Amino acid sequence: MMSRFPSLSALRGVTLAAAVSLGAIAALPQTAQARGPESVADVAEGLLDAVVNISTSQTVQGTGNVPMPDLPPGSPFEEFFKEFFDKNQDKGRPRKVNSLGSGFVIDKSGIIVTNNHVIADADEILVNFSDGSKLEAELVGRDTKTDLAVLQVKADKDLPFVKFGDSETLRIGDWVLAIGNPFGLGGSVTTGIVSAMNRNINAGPYDSFIQTDAAINRGNSGGPLFNMDGEVVGINTAIISPSGGSIGIGFSIPSKVAKRVIDQLVEFGETRRGYIGVRIQAVTEEIADSLGMDKAAGALVAGVSPDGPAEAAGIETGDIILEFDGQEIGEYRDLSRVVADTLVGSESEVVILRDGEKQTLKITLGRLEETNSGTQPADDGDGDTQEPAAAPTASAFGLELGEITDEAREKYGIEADVEGVVVMAVEEDSPAAERQIKEGDVIMRVGQEQVFTPEDVLGQISSMRDRGSKSALVFVGNGKGDGRFIVLPLED
Repeated sequence: MMSRFPSLSALRGVTLAAAVSLGAIAALPQTAQARGPESVADVAEGLLDAVVNISTSQTVQGTGNVPMPDLPPGSPFEEFFKEFFDKNQDKGRPRKVNSLGSGFVIDKSGIIVTNNHVIADADEILVNFSDGSKLEAELVGRDTKTDLAVLQVKADKDLPFVKFGDSETLRIGDWVLAIGNPFGLGGSVTTGIVSAMNRNINAGPYDSFIQTDAAINRGNSGGPLFNMDGEVVGINTAIISPSGGSIGIGFSIPSKVAKRVIDQLVEFGETRRGYIGVRIQAVTEEIADSLGMDKAAGALVAGVSPDGPAEAAGIETGDIILEFDGQEIGEYRDLSRVVADTLVGSESEVVILRDGEKQTLKITLGRLEETNSGTQPADDGDGDTQEPAAAPTASAFGLELGEITDEAREKYGIEADVEGVVVMAVEEDSPAAERQIKEGDVIMRVGQEQVFTPEDVLGQISSMRDRGSKSALVFVGNGKGDGRFIVLPLED
């Protein structure tokens, strides 16, 4: 098939102008843009004064006495070492520890944003400006879940500040600029591109980091990441590096995530996140296939908090949440972010998949407290390995199953309100063993249906085989009822 553009071999020796006339330039990258901006000096010049260095001091208790070395009785060195150690021990005296970080001014009145870990446990916070002035800062509020903190300084003049941009408009390959205080070298500017979006680095429940190769080092934490319009699109917070220096893998909190948190900290001094009271896990390809879904998407509900908003709305364990408040849940982590950003007390629509059919429910959001989690990753379950309380009554999935008797509850620590079928034994090298199901675990659901006896399990297996299913979605929990969904093959 003939291409609409000349081949590269046909263009050898042809000038750029000639190539344009041949129509080939449409197939090639725009060279000037591929090289990046010729200079970021004009952008950086207007931003440097709003980026600050943050130094903190903290009083910590001394480590106490170090024991003297063991010496033979009557050693001539005994008195020497005793005198030396007595003079040089800190005897647990408190001492000052200093640290450095970055931040940026977002309002002329002196509101400053940084990372929580930059100022955590600090006794004193000093903000150093580019003109050499220093001001003591007060903590307005902090959020450990997103590692953000807001400070306030009192200045005798309006301070230069920067504005937030929309991180949602960023594309992989866009140019970005970082300004901060690496290794105490204030006002350092580095450039790079957006390497990836929505990175999960297991830093918290709302991970959705921008990855960039703009050099970020120790001391850059809390500093801004700008787009080429001079807008803050991220807050630099972490790096991956075996040496502690930049290797081109840095992470920034997107402005979309940060802006709402910062607004709440400024207004209330704390965050006010939405809460629905569910534990969730990922919908894997295996799980999607076992439920007859076209693709792996949504958040699988692995538990519902008693008396929580989700229970009141009618959400059940085993439901797949596909949409929340009009936003599609592509993967389970999306639900945590959407719920957290939804107004406390508001009513939202939730689209779920239950028994192969979509349903729309209405839910009124509660407020997430620090001791709660609006949506949580599912636990892995737990159980001991004591002898079974009674003889097994059925075998399935490579498991020997029995009813939960009073003796079984006592033996395995199964709480009174936990219903299901207890695992009496696990066949070695079986799919169940590979998925870390243990003796003492409780099978609570098979194929999204609750089970109470081993016969219920066998009945569900038979029904699924009749429907042509090759695998079953099984909810496995511990004695407290906490657990996770797994997929097990329907063996003959």
